[in-house]
Amino acid sequence: MAKTNDNTAEERARRRVKEYTDLMWHVATFVIVNGFLWGLDIYKGDGVNWAFWVTIGWGVGLAFHAAAYFIGNSGPQSRRYQRVLAEELAKDDQ
Repeated sequence: MAKTNDNTAEERARRRVKEYTDLMWHVATFVIVNGFLWGLDIYKGDGVNWAFWVTIGWGVGLAFHAAAYFIGNSGPQSRRYQRVLAEELAKDDQ
């Protein structure tokens, strides 16, 4: 049985590193942009009026991105896939 490029250890590692890099860029962008927005909102004089709404909305999106990364290949769907794949491979061997 031939493996496709997507199933090699090298491709899985490359994909995982890209996912990590994407998450870190998301975190860095979140911190920089929200820091600027909070500073701008405070600088305007009345304290914080609107910047927290941006931070809350974006923070929820960032939390989902982080959850997707950390659950990733170790989640229930992956475990089920591994179990079904093993069953199918066992059928092919018979």
